[in-house]
Amino acid sequence: MDMNIAGRFKRSWFVRLLVIGLLLMGTEAFAGSDSRVAIFHAGSLTVPFEKMETEFESNHPGIDIQREAGGSTKMARLISEVGKTADIMASADFEVIDKTLIPDFAQINIRFAANQLVLAYTPNSRYADKINTDNWYNILMRDKVQWGHSDPNLDPCGYRSLMVMQLAEKYYSQPGLYQKLIKSRRKRNIRPKSVELVSLLKTGNMDYAWEYLSVAVQHNLKHVELSDHINLGNYQFDEFYKLAEVKVTGDKPGTTTTRTGKSCTYGVTLLKNAPNRKAAIAFLDYLLDPEGGLKILKNMGQPPFNPARVPSEEMKNALPERLQKRITVKE
Repeated sequence: MDMNIAGRFKRSWFVRLLVIGLLLMGTEAFAGSDSRVAIFHAGSLTVPFEKMETEFESNHPGIDIQREAGGSTKMARLISEVGKTADIMASADFEVIDKTLIPDFAQINIRFAANQLVLAYTPNSRYADKINTDNWYNILMRDKVQWGHSDPNLDPCGYRSLMVMQLAEKYYSQPGLYQKLIKSRRKRNIRPKSVELVSLLKTGNMDYAWEYLSVAVQHNLKHVELSDHINLGNYQFDEFYKLAEVKVTGDKPGTTTTRTGKSCTYGVTLLKNAPNRKAAIAFLDYLLDPEGGLKILKNMGQPPFNPARVPSEEMKNALPERLQKRITVKE
């Protein structure tokens, strides 16, 4: 073989091997820095968390946020009962984390936002031009009016919807109102999670649905805002809210537990067995940042707690050091 040809042949293979080696090294380096963060969250957080995902990933190109939304109770049980793995769990009711995940699956519970319930509808809903804060319960009981709420056994918005109607009976001094309302609601209008009701409203298959104010705002739905006495949105009325109680399925088959009325407070936790703990902490730091996730929540109609809070110094000290600056201790 000509020596020049042989030399070129050797150099050619050397270059090829070098390129392949560099490519492999690059792939390994990318795989090492790539970190998937699995987040289970309430359906009512879908829109703001989608925006947070986009913004966070643009600033952290090596991290891939993977979200799964559903009723908070259902999502917590996927972890505690089914054994699914996640890094972060964000619940529409912080007590779901306390009762289902702590202490076996989580140690901390950060309260980061509030909400309130409204009755959502569209311009095409029956009696849309007549419904208001004072007559909404009469409208719901009219013939042919279709209304619904999410499943109280799977979604906090579901049992909160029932609580609002219980409180309305007391606030408006209308004995028997709660049972009359329940009787007028068709069972097929109970859906696994509250955000599923949005599409039913927009397609005209439902006239009214109980939703969080933030969801109504995010989906441009008309809505009836209720008195603070019954909307579960003002902690100053927590004593009155306690008059409402709803039985839901318990953690074990055949058991029940009672949910007691309380102002809507969202909670988020870092799971003990989080596969990508470091990246998950980075996302939580962003979520709790007044110029990050909390700002997005505020802009989307959901009042954040700024700063976010935990109930004790012990829990604050259990937080990763990076998050402690974002937290205050408050019952």
